[in-house]
Amino acid sequence: MPNVNKIPEKTIAFNVYRDGAVLMGVATVELPQLSAMTETLTGAGIAGEIDSPTLGQFQAMTAKLAFRTKTANFVRLQAPESHHLDLRAAVQHHDGGTGKIEATPERIVLRGMTKSASFGKFETGKPQDSEIELEITYLKLVQDGQDVLELDKLNYIFMVDGADYLADVRAALGKEA
Repeated sequence: MPNVNKIPEKTIAFNVYRDGAVLMGVATVELPQLSAMTETLTGAGIAGEIDSPTLGQFQAMTAKLAFRTKTANFVRLQAPESHHLDLRAAVQHHDGGTGKIEATPERIVLRGMTKSASFGKFETGKPQDSEIELEITYLKLVQDGQDVLELDKLNYIFMVDGADYLADVRAALGKEA
């Protein structure tokens, strides 16, 4: 029976890498939220107000990484430069057609600079709970080997399922080769 009812259930496991290769340590990650920049539209021809999203323009995005302890990799994220993080996960799916549980890969690539860092605390027998917050300028989501979303604020790229929504904007600005 074909995979017609693949139900995504949860993250089985994930790792956080810096520059695609350096394992960062034990962490939890709060991923960025995409919120479009809007302008309120009102006037003749409109019954009330509309918060009109601006094509490809997004409010500031942050990602938070909470580490159990301060590692050398945590400290390296304090450098005043753009950091490249690669989050790789195995996501559990339940195939309703076959009844099988399957793991599929999911990858999120983030680039950004450190906004703040908390070195946590010292408490006997407890994690240090060190945390870092990054201002995200680049976000890419790959599910089961397919690029499904890419947002590059510095290069005017916003792609969803292969559709490049800022191509006309780049062309209008003279940024197309």
